Amino acid sequence: MATATQEPTIRDQVSAEEWAIRVDLAAAYRLVALYGWDDLIFTHLSARVPGPDHHFLINPYHLMFEEITASSLVKIDPAGKPVLAPAMVNAAGFVIHSAVHMARDDAKAVLHLHTPYGQAVSAMDFGLLPHTQTAMIAAHELAYHDYEGIATDMEERERLVADLGAKTVMLLRNHGTLTVGETVGHAFLRMYFLERACEAQVHMLSAGREHLNTPPQGTPEKVAVQTHPSITRAGADMLAWPALLRKLDRIDPSFRE
Repeated sequence: MATATQEPTIRDQVSAEEWAIRVDLAAAYRLVALYGWDDLIFTHLSARVPGPDHHFLINPYHLMFEEITASSLVKIDPAGKPVLAPAMVNAAGFVIHSAVHMARDDAKAVLHLHTPYGQAVSAMDFGLLPHTQTAMIAAHELAYHDYEGIATDMEERERLVADLGAKTVMLLRNHGTLTVGETVGHAFLRMYFLERACEAQVHMLSAGREHLNTPPQGTPEKVAVQTHPSITRAGADMLAWPALLRKLDRIDPSFRE
């Protein structure tokens, strides 16, 4: 008796290297949901697929972040077209993420959020204040980009990339937060510091800006040296990210599917 031919899975159709990146990116989606940083289905995280085609992975538009798995991520080309199977992705997500991925060789992962704290600080004319340790960690890599409306204008990509420059952390004015990393884990750790800094700033400003203690002169510069990207990447890839993956495996390992 003949048996039905089994359809190849996504894992069967991609390289081992791509699958590992899919697992990390799915984990990042789950962690964003776990920390309450998601915005229904309306923000996006992406990771570049190794190879000459400039493909990258992003979420399918219809799934909540706690539903994302390694297999459900959509691989798209530089024109925003799905590669493996038909799927719908967020147009604004494509504009923002494709801009950074195509402009920066080191932008292997790009995370973008709309948290209340990130939006609040992005709307403050003075931006992120260097009054907490986490703010000082984030601030020396920080850039700003003015709001131009929902990011569906392809021409905005050039301006966003110009504003980001060589930085790896960005406040999108009146919009939200963005981080770049050579790994998903590194981009996530940068986002963690940025979001914690924004949350702390909103809380500390509730006491009034006139009551804030300003760090001694030279302290932010010292912290910048202490948290050089090479140091934070090592801390992310060897310590923080493996710990976060273990945390997810204890809660729900289905992100790996």
